[in-house]
Amino acid sequence: MMTPLRSPCGLALGAASLVLATLGGQGARAQAADAEALRQMRQELDALRAEEVQAKAAEQARIQRMDALAQQLARASGEPVVQTPPPVEQVPAQASVFPRSDEGRKFEIYGFAQADYVQDFKRVNPAWDDTLRPSKIPTHSEFGSNGQSIISVRQSRFGVQAQQPVGGHDLFVKFEFDLFGVGVDEGQTTFRLRHAYGSWGPLLVGQTNSVFMDGDIFPNTVDYWGPTGMVFLRNPQVRYTFKSGKHELAVALEKPGNDIDPGNIREFDPDLGSSIKNDEKVPDVTAHYRYDGDWGHVQLAGILRRVGFETVGAIDNEPKGHKTGWGVNLTSNIKVFDKDVIHLGAVYGEGIASYMNDGGVDLGPRGQIIVLPDGTLTGLSADVVPLYGLTAYYDHYWSDTLSSSIGWSQTKVDNLSFQAANAFNYGQYASVNLLWTPAKRILMGAEFLWGARKDNDGAKGDDTRLQFSFKYAFSSDDFR
Repeated sequence: MMTPLRSPCGLALGAASLVLATLGGQGARAQAADAEALRQMRQELDALRAEEVQAKAAEQARIQRMDALAQQLARASGEPVVQTPPPVEQVPAQASVFPRSDEGRKFEIYGFAQADYVQDFKRVNPAWDDTLRPSKIPTHSEFGSNGQSIISVRQSRFGVQAQQPVGGHDLFVKFEFDLFGVGVDEGQTTFRLRHAYGSWGPLLVGQTNSVFMDGDIFPNTVDYWGPTGMVFLRNPQVRYTFKSGKHELAVALEKPGNDIDPGNIREFDPDLGSSIKNDEKVPDVTAHYRYDGDWGHVQLAGILRRVGFETVGAIDNEPKGHKTGWGVNLTSNIKVFDKDVIHLGAVYGEGIASYMNDGGVDLGPRGQIIVLPDGTLTGLSADVVPLYGLTAYYDHYWSDTLSSSIGWSQTKVDNLSFQAANAFNYGQYASVNLLWTPAKRILMGAEFLWGARKDNDGAKGDDTRLQFSFKYAFSSDDFR
């Protein structure tokens, strides 16, 4: 059978149909391929965005933890707090007149408002009822009946610090005060200078923590004064610090501040007893060596000082004289578990009471008094008073927001033979607390405290109290 011949027009139409069918299949396949590629790109973009969110959250958590640790260290040691800057992408352009970090320059206003409610079950000296100092516990009932209720804001603090590179070194300046009046202002809610100093490279001049002190062993307590048996003094000084890796060596000349006890001389000659004053002719020399490791740190500090006295208003200021005071202070922080810290300290010396957190005197009378026919007194000599102090505390973190601190401390004085019967002999201090930090700048907690005192004649007194504290901190860094 013969195949019918197609016309040229029919052949053209068939060829066109074949081409269109081929192109249509290729187009469908191309469209499918493009859709798959777009889907994969969207999935990858979504995955990268999710990773970015997680990374930012992790970075923010890290910054908050570092800042919280810096605040805790500042509270214990008084060292400058260096806030951790946020990632660059989180800092908007022109965020502040004082940028958080601009080639090493920094300016910060900081502080906190704190209110303490104390329920005292016994008594302390009314001028010191906002805190528990064993030396202020009565050994007789000289301050009235037991049980007092106290509300105080004296722990509240305000400070300014600035840093910038000058001449190849960082220049750092700090000025800080709280409202806990002492000395002539004891018992008052008034300005009390804590820090006022500048440092440039290894050189520091001004008032801050003594080189003989290790502020890092101050535990996480909410009571203001803290453990009795540790060295704690913020002192005007000129300091030079040499650092090399994990090693630090510091030496300083510090303001002398002798605490003189005339003892029983007042009973024989009240005018003479009130005329004996401290004589401070040369500065105290302090030094420490510190080693910082991954496990914590250890520090050995020493002090050498002239402890002098004179009789103001007498001929040639006689009697007068001086003794050499000295001391050694061994301290350490040991890290355990994730964030827990053990604080340890042991100090011994003669004539170093003015550097202790509480208790004792630097110089006192020794011997047996003899009254000569002309009425003058003899048979006595002045001597430095020996003492030792111990501190052991443990800071434990139950979670990121709950923590506790528990421990004990003691100061023991070896009284001289002619010190008064009511001279301080030893003090003990113990506490335990539960603290809640629901946010970076907020702290609330309760603390149970016990303290005891013993006098030179054996008379004793003790005190127990509960303290509830509420603290709200601020920093200008939060507003940048």
